[in-house]
Amino acid sequence: MNTWTTRAVTAATASAAALALAGCGGSDDAAGGSGAGLTVVAGFYPLEWAAQRVGGDRLDVSSLTPPGAEAHDLELAPQDVAAVAEADLLVYLEGFQPALDEVATTEAAATAWDAGQAADLTLTAEEHGHEGETAEEHAEHAGEEPAGDGEALDPHFWLDPVRLASVGDALAERLAEADPDGAAGYEQNAAALRADLEALDAEIQAGLAGCAVDTLVTGHEAFGYLADRYGLEVVGISGLSPSQEPDPAQLAEITALVRERGVTTVYTETLVDPAVAETVATEAGVRTAVLDPVEGLTDESAGSDYLEVMRANLATLQEGQSCS
Repeated sequence: MNTWTTRAVTAATASAAALALAGCGGSDDAAGGSGAGLTVVAGFYPLEWAAQRVGGDRLDVSSLTPPGAEAHDLELAPQDVAAVAEADLLVYLEGFQPALDEVATTEAAATAWDAGQAADLTLTAEEHGHEGETAEEHAEHAGEEPAGDGEALDPHFWLDPVRLASVGDALAERLAEADPDGAAGYEQNAAALRADLEALDAEIQAGLAGCAVDTLVTGHEAFGYLADRYGLEVVGISGLSPSQEPDPAQLAEITALVRERGVTTVYTETLVDPAVAETVATEAGVRTAVLDPVEGLTDESAGSDYLEVMRANLATLQEGQSCS
C-alpha cells in the first residue's frame, strides 16, 4: 500500500473511532441497510450480488464501491471504515482493492472473508509499463498481487460464471458458520445461484463456439478468465489496472497484432476512459464496441444485474468476434 493510501486509511480509522464515541455513524448509515439479519459489507458489485443471492432475506448486504465508481480505485471514507468494523461479515477480494486490505486486517480480522481462495485465482497477466519497479512495488501501485517474472495475478474471476458459482458455494458455508439457523437456506440459495450461473455458462459456451476471430482485444486485462473459459486469447491494451497506460511501442505492437490476426473489433469498457482503446482501433482501421467488466452497475449498464449484463456481453462478443 502506498504512503498516501496508508495515511488515508489511518485517518479514516481514527475518524471512525471518533464518530463511534460521539454516537454518530454506524454500519446502517454507512451501508444504507435496514438492519435486518446479518450485516454483510462487500468490496464491490459481483461480491455484493453473490452475497444477496446466497443470503436472501437473512442478510443486509451493501457494497463499499458506489455505483459508477471504478472498483480498483476504492477510497474509504470514515463511515465506510465504521461499516466494515461493525459488520457481521466483510466479503472482499484480497489484493484487488488496496484501500480495503489494511482495513480488513485492522478492523475486521475475525469477520473478513476473502473470496480469492474459493475463486481459485490461477491466471496471471503480463504487466505494462512501470519499468524499474520491483514486483511488489508494482503490485502495490496497481492494486494486484505480485506473481513474479513481470506478471501479476489476475483477480477478475467473476467473468467466469463457474468460478463465481464456486464462490457462492463457499460463501454459503461461511454464512452458515455465522448463522447456523440459516444454514439450510444458504445451501439452497447457493444451489439456485449455481444453477443460474451454469445455465449462463452453457449459453456462453454455445454462443462463442463458432467464432471466426479468437483474439479478444480489450481496454485492460479484465477478461482473462472469460477468455480462458471460452477458448479465446485476450490481449489487454493496458494492464490489470485500467490506470496503467501502455507506452507508444506497446500501442504500436498491439495495433500490428490487430491487423495481423484479422481482429475487427477493439473493446472499450464501461467505467474506463476509452481513449487508448479508441486510438488502437483508429490506427488499425477497425471498429469499437463496449464490454462491461461487471465491476459495478450504473443506469447505463446493459442490464439490471450480473446475469443480464453478462448476456449483453455475450451478444456484443458474438458480433465483435464474428461468431456463427
